[in-house]
Parts: sequence; structure tokens; C-alpha cells
Amino acid sequence: MIDLYYWTTPNGHKIRIFLEESGTPYRLHTVDIGKGEQFKPEFLAISPNNRIPAIVDQEPDDQYGPLPIFESGAILWYLAEKRRQFIPTNVRAKVDVAQWLYWQVAGLGPMAGQNHHFRNYAPEKIPYAIERYVKETSRLYSVLDKHLADRDWVAANQYTIADMAIYPWIVPYKHQGQSLEDFPNLKRWFRKISEREAVRRVYEMAKEITSPDAPMTDEAKKILFGQGPRP
Repeated sequence: MIDLYYWTTPNGHKIRIFLEESGTPYRLHTVDIGKGEQFKPEFLAISPNNRIPAIVDQEPDDQYGPLPIFESGAILWYLAEKRRQFIPTNVRAKVDVAQWLYWQVAGLGPMAGQNHHFRNYAPEKIPYAIERYVKETSRLYSVLDKHLADRDWVAANQYTIADMAIYPWIVPYKHQGQSLEDFPNLKRWFRKISEREAVRRVYEMAKEITSPDAPMTDEAKKILFGQGPRP
């Protein structure tokens, strides 16, 4: 049994997609980041960076008791290895998956996240910052589009955790100032994943928690964007 600590963000979605795709039993614990629930001491004990997602594996293979894990890339890798699903066993294929997973974690996620912030949430519209992150997001889309020119999936010639990690960050492409018409190979891949039953299920279930179009309150912005060192 996996306890998933989750909110309806791209990083939250990627873990739930894996759990639904793999048929892994899990309990869902929502962590409303707009209300500051990520700063509760009980969540800090699981995720010291105060970020979702996080999991607790109640039955790890070493049988030494519950195992908490934070950071979405680490969680995906752990679950794939544990379940022996959506990750290849061949060394070269596994490296292929790893490099694209880290490409998302270190590149697409942070850059698209800054894009979202300065385009949609920053109280002051700073043209330099908006242009900087929109262009970098476009560059990363282009990298992925070229990579997908001669393949159906991102890595190892199969649907893997690399696809699961990247897809949720492409979903809000309009809010990132992007058009999929500019990236035909990426668009083909995106549509193929969006038609998967487990993926559709995750996004439908997310609507039961919060509306994707709900405006962010000023109080939520203070909580999400105003944090410094915490005692």
C-alpha cells in the first residue's frame, strides 16, 4: 500500500498517473498547497522540502517499516523499480529513461514553472522575465519535438516513467505561451498519451478536488510565493 500526498499540480499528477497505470494500491491524502497544508509538521516529517508530491511505502521490500520518499523524480524511479513496470531492464534503455526523466525534473519543470509565475501570477509584469522563460520553454518544446520525430515514445521505444513525467508539464501549454501546432511530433505524442484511460482518469479525478480554471486567491499567492527561511 502506497500513501500518496498529492495536490493537483503537474508534479502531483505524474505520480498518480503511474499509480493508476500500474494498478498499484494507494491511499490519497490531499495537501492543499494554497492553504499552506504543506507546512504542517506531519507533512514536513515526510517531505522536508515542504513540497508535494510525497509518498510513504507501507510495505517496502526491505521490510524495515514504512519508507517516506519525496521529490517526484525519485518517487517515479522508486515505484517503477519496485513494481518492475514502465522502466526497462536493459542498461542502455534504462539510462535513456533516466536522462529524459532528469531532463524534465531539471529543465522543463523549473523553466515552465517560472514561465507560469511571471506570465500569470507575478504582481508586476516584467517583460524581460516573461520573454526569458517563454523562449526557454519554447526551446525545450523544440528539443522534445525533434527527439520525437522518429519515435512514438520519449525513451527506450516504450511508454515509460519519462513520458509520465513530461506529459503533465505539457498539459498547460497555453498558459506557457505555447502552441502545439508549432511542434507536430510533440503534438502527436501528447494526443496519444491524453487518450490513455489511466491518464484521462487522473485528470477527471483531479476536477473533483479543484477546478483547473479556478483563480488563485491573494492569500494563496502569499503562501506559495512569499516563503523565505522557516524556523
